[in-house]
Amino acid sequence: MRIGVIAPPWAPVPPTLYGGIELVVDRLARGFDAAGHEVLLFTTGDSTCPVPREWVLEEAEGQRIGMAVPELRHVMNAYDAVKGCDIVHDHSVMGPVYADRFHRLPVVTTIHGPFNTELTDIYSRIARRVPIIAVSHAQRKPVPHIPVARVIHHGIDAEDFPLGTGDGGYCLFLGRMNPDKGPHRAVEAARKAEVPLLMAAKMREAWEFEYFEMQVKPMLGEGIEYLGEVPHEHKLALLAGARALLNPIRWNEPFGLVMVEALACGTPVLAFPEGAAPEIIDDGRTGFLCHDVSEMAEAIGRVDTIDRATCRAAVEGYFSTTRMVREHLELFEDVLSR
Repeated sequence: MRIGVIAPPWAPVPPTLYGGIELVVDRLARGFDAAGHEVLLFTTGDSTCPVPREWVLEEAEGQRIGMAVPELRHVMNAYDAVKGCDIVHDHSVMGPVYADRFHRLPVVTTIHGPFNTELTDIYSRIARRVPIIAVSHAQRKPVPHIPVARVIHHGIDAEDFPLGTGDGGYCLFLGRMNPDKGPHRAVEAARKAEVPLLMAAKMREAWEFEYFEMQVKPMLGEGIEYLGEVPHEHKLALLAGARALLNPIRWNEPFGLVMVEALACGTPVLAFPEGAAPEIIDDGRTGFLCHDVSEMAEAIGRVDTIDRATCRAAVEGYFSTTRMVREHLELFEDVLSR
């Protein structure tokens, strides 16, 4: 197959800093290529994914995330580039809408965000024309009326992640500086358990800074440290050295790739049972599903009962790139056959 892959324009592929979507796009593009397919990745000029690439934006538009003009320009040029492909896998929001201009071009899209009111309105209008891939059952649950072609969980390559021992002695929060993600709850759990906490979090937008200043910064000190947004290699070292990843989310998170990255490093995950967390964590085997901060603090005291090799094995098995790529290719073949 000739597969066109369209990445969002907000971060390079693979990402140098925060960018779960771009990490998945990178693994898919490499995986399609390794499986013997002809791949064209439309991304930004600062991307380094080792497959044939085209772009119109020389650099990722990280400072203008969500703005219509850069995304529309990116999408219009993307479809000019991929219109000769057998099938297109579009990871942008605007692209599947614009794809309606190309009636004979099969397009499949992955929705990476939650089905909120705005995205539900958009995807309900395109679902009959563009098959939708959801990244978890939790993601699609609020919108049973929207047809989803397939649920495909993300996967990564375990060998790209160091198997750690957790000898750093700290717990780790890794994600966005966002109240739904719960860094302040991670602090509370760590303090109750009397363990150090390192926080590495994206903080670029005004509301993220405001939340940090009001709710997180006053809690720093005495073993609680904010490291900023760290590069990929630093992130790997932090995950490998952590006793546990704390993921006290309070929203219907579509997936949560950081949990799989932690497991790849052998690091157990402690999370609230919201969003896709119950689909990722095997409670009692690869981490603990906790219902509140007090329960998470208690679970930190039991985290050494989790076998780190079992955590790693979950990624080498089900949460692998190999499985993720295979399921996408099966869907593409089904779409083309119809």
